[in-house]
Amino acid sequence: QALRQISQRTISTASRRQYVNRVSENQKLFQEDNGLPVHLKGGAKDSMLYTTTAGLSVFGTLYVLYYLLVSSMPKKPN
Repeated sequence: QALRQISQRTISTASRRQYVNRVSENQKLFQEDNGLPVHLKGGAKDSMLYTTTAGLSVFGTLYVLYYLLVSSMPKKPN
């Protein structure tokens, strides 16, 4: 019982980080008509993530096409 009281006390008195509600700020940012697509309105971080994803997709597609071409060639006899 003493252990239960100690554990309850430490859990209940632990300071919790207070998060600021920024929903209205984000709504203004994403609803603003500035000509950017929604997946780039977050700034440089979104742009970097988009560019990386697009680059990896292009690289993966080219690699798959290359591997299909190599795999479709007959093996040379030894």
